[in-house]
Amino acid sequence: MTKRDAPLYKVIFLNQGQVFEMYAKQIYQSDLWGFLEIEEFVFGERTQMVVDPSEEKLKAQFDGVLRSFVPMHSIVRIDEVERAGAVKISEAKGGSNVMPFPMPMPEK
Repeated sequence: MTKRDAPLYKVIFLNQGQVFEMYAKQIYQSDLWGFLEIEEFVFGERTQMVVDPSEEKLKAQFDGVLRSFVPMHSIVRIDEVERAGAVKISEAKGGSNVMPFPMPMPEK
């Protein structure tokens, strides 16, 4: 992999029982304790006629979002990549090896 001027990251994280796989240009630790900030989301170019419903759903959900704050315990993996692929949403299967970090229950 060559050294690039602007790195590109593939971020995989859990959100409400789903696994989000997205691409972003900026990722860093937030001033909000326990969160990562993700900025400048990258979506695939419209170069093909096939429309992926999960990509369209993510585009609509993140339309107008400047920055997302994702809890660190929801992050599954972050990779620096050479180019963006298709963004995806998939169901987090109970039998998979993707498991949320255990959090203590708040006291009543």
